[in-house]
Amino acid sequence: MKTIRSNIAYGLCVYTLHPILLRGQYPPMKNSSENSPRVLLSGASGFIGTALSRALVAHGLQPVHLQRKDHASDASHVHWNPYARSSPIVASADLMRLEDSSVAIHLAGDNVAEGRWTSEKKKRMWESRVTTTTALSQLLAGLNSPPSLLICASAIGYYGNRGNQVLTEASPAGLGYLSGLCVAWEQAADVARQRGLRVVHLRFGVVLGPGGGALAKMAPLFRLGLGGRLGGGQQWVSWIFLNDVLQAILHICAHPNVTGAVNLVSPHPVTNLELTKTLGQALHRPTLMPAPAFALRAVLGEMADATLLASARVLPTELTNSGYIFQHPTLRSALDAAFQSSPPALLG
Repeated sequence: MKTIRSNIAYGLCVYTLHPILLRGQYPPMKNSSENSPRVLLSGASGFIGTALSRALVAHGLQPVHLQRKDHASDASHVHWNPYARSSPIVASADLMRLEDSSVAIHLAGDNVAEGRWTSEKKKRMWESRVTTTTALSQLLAGLNSPPSLLICASAIGYYGNRGNQVLTEASPAGLGYLSGLCVAWEQAADVARQRGLRVVHLRFGVVLGPGGGALAKMAPLFRLGLGGRLGGGQQWVSWIFLNDVLQAILHICAHPNVTGAVNLVSPHPVTNLELTKTLGQALHRPTLMPAPAFALRAVLGEMADATLLASARVLPTELTNSGYIFQHPTLRSALDAAFQSSPPALLG
């Protein structure tokens, strides 16, 4: 088991330390085999999951994608249906392929910052997080030899709208739908915790990086000179660079004392106004087109107040206390790295 963990750490380390990988250019792949360390991964088609999956493959590790879409099970995919009621979540023929995996990483979840929160949207947000996490926890708990570590996505939406209050992992949950969703999301892993797995909840802030995420939506507008603050701009934005997300996952894998909630944010949160100005400076564009709060509420409803206008001044206390050192702790450093590494199709 120690050898397997060290191999995972090596693979992730090589990825996070080589900027060439952030440009989507990968060194020659090593051949994966049935003896390669296996990482169970859900949400592999998302922004973070795609980067992580490619890194694992590039360095000879064997990600096993838990995939809901109709995809025949093979060496790197296992079809699962976390919403199944009368049938198994995973076919019995595939269960053996999940045994003796090193780590399970659960990144699935419907995008909360996309569209109005209709009743149907809220249902998707809940089921894609709480239902799938419950299903995965039960699946892992039922294995004869489950992974020792389950890493589950969560979000700093856990804390709600807290103004200028400085928040750490010890801070209580906030109020509102998003906070309640995050609480239930994290509690959904209790079955795995009771089985003896070390469970870590990654409370993601806004992830910045090339190829997707927040910058994929923000940069095109800012490049056109249409960028501006949201509302009054005084709300705190807690962010993190993609490369630090991956290095933090490595750090968590290598430090068994890290457990429970972990804030995946930079040690230097900024106000929305500072984010706006810094992004404009990085792109050499003016930022004179503010979006008034009333307009955001009119278009996006509850989602605007819970995400775009909410203030969360969050610190990565667990990471820093366990010795993690950020590669890009400042916003300008992260933006410069993102634009230098970005594919032309995204950021010009």
